Parts: sequence; structure tokens; C-alpha cells
Amino acid sequence: MNDLPRRAVTRTARLASLPLGFAGRTAVGLGKRVGGKPAEAVAAELQARTADQLFKVLGELKGGAMKFGQAMSVMEAALPEEMAGPYRATLTKLQEAAPPLPAATVHKVLAEELGPRWRTSKFQSFDDTPAAAASIGQVHKAVWRDGREVAVKIQYPGAGKALLSDLNQLARVARLAGGWIPGMDIKPITDELKSRMSEELDYNLEASNQRTFAKAFRDDPEFAVPDVLVHSEHVIVSEWMEGIPLSRIVASGTPEQRDAAAERYMAFLLVGPARAGLLHADPHPGNFRLLPDGRLGVIDYGAVNRLPDGLPAAMGSLVGAALRGEASELEKGLRGEGFIKPSMSLDAEALLDYLQPFIEPLTHAEFTFSRPWLRGVAAHVNDVRRPEFLVGMKLNLPPSYLLIHRVWLGGIGVLCQLGGTVPARQIVVDHMPGMQLRHLPPPVA
Repeated sequence: MNDLPRRAVTRTARLASLPLGFAGRTAVGLGKRVGGKPAEAVAAELQARTADQLFKVLGELKGGAMKFGQAMSVMEAALPEEMAGPYRATLTKLQEAAPPLPAATVHKVLAEELGPRWRTSKFQSFDDTPAAAASIGQVHKAVWRDGREVAVKIQYPGAGKALLSDLNQLARVARLAGGWIPGMDIKPITDELKSRMSEELDYNLEASNQRTFAKAFRDDPEFAVPDVLVHSEHVIVSEWMEGIPLSRIVASGTPEQRDAAAERYMAFLLVGPARAGLLHADPHPGNFRLLPDGRLGVIDYGAVNRLPDGLPAAMGSLVGAALRGEASELEKGLRGEGFIKPSMSLDAEALLDYLQPFIEPLTHAEFTFSRPWLRGVAAHVNDVRRPEFLVGMKLNLPPSYLLIHRVWLGGIGVLCQLGGTVPARQIVVDHMPGMQLRHLPPPVA
């Protein structure tokens, strides 16, 4: 393999093998059940095999297939445990690892981007074995010519064509996604990924984003962003960042690591726009590191939301109104921001009841984000028997909030995977524009 599998018919066939493979395993499982094997054992075996194929196909194809798998991985916390459990380890792999490209292909890209004598003119040493391989590129550890350890991010040849082909194909088979992870609607995921595909493929733009963040957070006591040394259209060389990936803390972190990582992670999503005028828009755990000195290291700036004035000032006033129980003020604010269309009639008290589960973390001095809590929120908003369900159907998502909304949904999913206990209320009061602590009710004991 010299680059990404690019022939559309080949990639389409491999993506199509996911639902087809599931159907085949279901038939085998039925045969075992008829033969007397317990239903629970058959189901567990079936889901384990499906999970293995999910990683194998999405990981080897990389491109949009891999990117889609990463997007799914931050959402599994909202799924019922019996559905998400068998897939959790597999989806965690997709956050940070994929089968790598051969060294010869890597060398060819570097020669084209950094010059034919790249190894001797740019580096003291270069490790041919990738340190990480993800959706559209992989990272190698090296020593720069001045002695600094660096991360060399290399875009896969053919990534653009593969990304578009994969996302189009995944959209076509979206209705079969229940066979991969029951209850997961992939259409919004593929639509969002397609809308920002060109930016993520532009490493010059990504390097500019990273430099903006690095300048904004230089010498910060809580957050670290690696400096970019050199970049081209398909290669970025930046400072190496040693630390524990949040994906590893999700899998096996200590309570102390979970608390520290969750607190820093939540704060960064709010602090970034205020400091850099940009929102880091790829919240999956593979992009974050808990450094030895306790800081949160943040990498991968291909996906950002440009917010030159920071997060919308209305966000804090809306959250404050909800916390104070001011139903009419909340409705008025949501209408003003476009969440409720002018022609839509809506009961303000029912609206406040609908939003209560979302603001629960902010009613406590400290809150433990967890999968059971998130599953409870999901069940609340999707329960057609509750009168508040109709409220949710009437709400609109303004275009200016689309990416902010997606990032925070993914961010909450990661917080619930980490399971950390954090002062969420104080973090929001300190960093969300428009928040006023003195007007809020005291936190619940």
C-alpha cells in the first residue's frame, strides 16, 4: 500500500462490508442460538466481532471512515450500557490509533514537502515508526536540527479524495448504522464532517490556527500548546508534547487523573475562544494530554470555529436565567438568539422544565459527570410520554451556534467518559461571558 486506498469502488466495497458483515454474523448467531447456545453469550460474541470489524475497516481506510469513527467515539457515553459496552474499547482505539503507512510512503511525502535532503537538513534523527496514526494523517517523533524533540504530522497521500468518498458512502448507508451501534444516527455527523472537510485538509491553515493558540497560551500555568516550527501543505513540524492522552485516562486513569483532566478539559473549551478568538472544534480525547506538571496539553488544530469576539455574550445570561428559574426571561433570551422562531408558541415553564437536566451540573458546587447521568439526560429529552418532549421539537439551532453546540455535546460526552468530579459551576461562572455569580441561587449541597 503506497497511500490511502483511493479507488472509490474498493473503498465503497469495504465500507459496505460493515452492515453486510453484521448481517452475516447475525445469521451465524441465530444458528448458534437454535443450536442451544445462550442468547446472552451469542449477543456478546456478535457485538465483539462487529466491534473488531468496525475498527479494522474504519482504521485501515483512514480518511472519512476513520474521522467518522472518531466522531462516534465521543458520543458512546450517551448510549445504554448494553449497547455501548462492547464497542467502547474499539471506539477508544479510533481516537488515537490506526494502521500506519509504510516508511517508504512517509519518506516520499517528506521529500516532496521538505526537500530531498529532509532527513539530514531538518532533523538530527527521525523515527520511522509512527507515534500515532489517525484519520487523515500520522505523527512521527523526531529530533529537530536544534536538538528539540518534535512531532512531525504527515497527511496521507490521497486523503482529500478518500475523505469525500467515505463521507458520501457513509451517508448512503446511514440507515444501516444501527447494526454497528444501535441508536446512533450518523447523518448529522457526516453532514458536519463534510462541511469542514476542506479546512482540515489544509495544513497551512491548521498551522496558523495552532500558532494563534500557542501565542495565546504561552507560559500559561494550566494549558500548553506546542509551537509550530515549520509547515507545508501536507506536513506540520511542531514541538513534541509528552503526557498521558485523555483516551488512556478514560480507559484506566486514577480518580485523581480523571478529576484533573476533566477540570482542565472543561475549562479549555470556555477559555480558548476568549483568549485566541478560536474554539477548538475537535473534542475527542486523543487531542488532549495530561502533562507531568499538571497542565492540559492540546494538539490538532485542523478544526476550529472562528469567534473573534469569544463565545456569544448571550450564553451566560441564558444559563443564568435557567439557574435562577426565570422562565419568561429564558424564553425571551432564546427567542432573541433565534433558538425559538417568532411564529412558534411555547410554554415558558415547560421550556424551563425541559432544560433542567442540562443545567443540573451547575446547580452543585461540584459535579461528577458520568455515563449514567448522560444516559438519563438522553432518556429525558427523548421520552415521547413527557410533555416537555414537544418543547424540544419546537427548538431551533441558529447557524451561529451550530459548531458551538456540536463541540459542547462532544465535550460533555468526553467528560462523562472521564467520570471526573469538577467544580463545573465555578468554571462556567469564571469563563462564560455574561455570567454573574452574585445573582445566582446558592449551590445544592
